[in-house]
Amino acid sequence: MYPEYLVAPMRQELVDAGFEELKSADAVESAIPSEGTVFVVVNSVCGCAAANARPAAKAAVKNGKHPDKLVTVFAGMEKDAVDRARQYMLPYPPSSPAMALFKDGQLVHMIERHMIEGRPAQMIADNLVAAFDEYC
Repeated sequence: MYPEYLVAPMRQELVDAGFEELKSADAVESAIPSEGTVFVVVNSVCGCAAANARPAAKAAVKNGKHPDKLVTVFAGMEKDAVDRARQYMLPYPPSSPAMALFKDGQLVHMIERHMIEGRPAQMIADNLVAAFDEYC
């Protein structure tokens, strides 16, 4: 686990954009399998989360259609919450950062770390906006 003072600003960045932090497996269990659309960001301390993933997620949810729920879990912190979220993301392997869109509890769109690293935030946001337009 990372020191909380280190991750607090990274958490707050998504909270300020309207995301709810899920810090327990029970919270994940209540959020993801619900009706409607749920966008999950697996947040991380890595550079690609700061430069690409969080900016892309924030830009995408500001644009037109967006999911009913915006939630986040933090890799390297609340292990049970992250593990439970990743179970819903199967068959994709664990990845952080990562982003997943669920509709009525079913995974319909996934962005893994290798799709985030080295790509501009706007390109990732455009990918998310297209998914939101299709499923939300």
